[in-house]
Amino acid sequence: MREGTTKRRWIHDADREAGMFELKKLTPEGIERALKKVERYRLLNEPWEAESICRDVLAADPGNHEALIALILSLTDQFGADRGPTLEEVRELIEHLEEEYAREYYEGIICERKGTCLIKRGTLGAGPLIYDWLRKAMAHYERAEALRPSGNDDALVRWNSCARLIERHEHIRAAVNEPRVTLLE
Repeated sequence: MREGTTKRRWIHDADREAGMFELKKLTPEGIERALKKVERYRLLNEPWEAESICRDVLAADPGNHEALIALILSLTDQFGADRGPTLEEVRELIEHLEEEYAREYYEGIICERKGTCLIKRGTLGAGPLIYDWLRKAMAHYERAEALRPSGNDDALVRWNSCARLIERHEHIRAAVNEPRVTLLE
């Protein structure tokens, strides 16, 4: 291999590691096809791929409601993963949803997925924290229920799912605030 070729390859590797690539823009005609791929990648449990495509769609069409919702879902699919998104990152996206119903519903999704992430981790003693997340989700779903369009029972289905999770797991209960006894009493 020639010396110049080796040097150029090293430069390209350094660019890649530094995140210095200019991302390619989607065409307006390719957006619908890209959104179908988002759904597939989420079904394949590859939320990072879905997230990337959503960001591409939103770069080409910033007002794309379907891509925004898919991005929220893709990010919440990654809760608990190494280098996964923070709660704040996902909540910032909620502010861009136009309808109050959608804001309440997807805030509920965020809380529910934080709770189920803790269930999957199996963290000892996390029951009360899981309970709190699921109850927060249920409160958002109740507010969404009051705002829902006719025939849309999504919030009810999610509320029931949270209730069943709480009922199914004995350790998912509200924290018990027992009175503390000190040695001075």
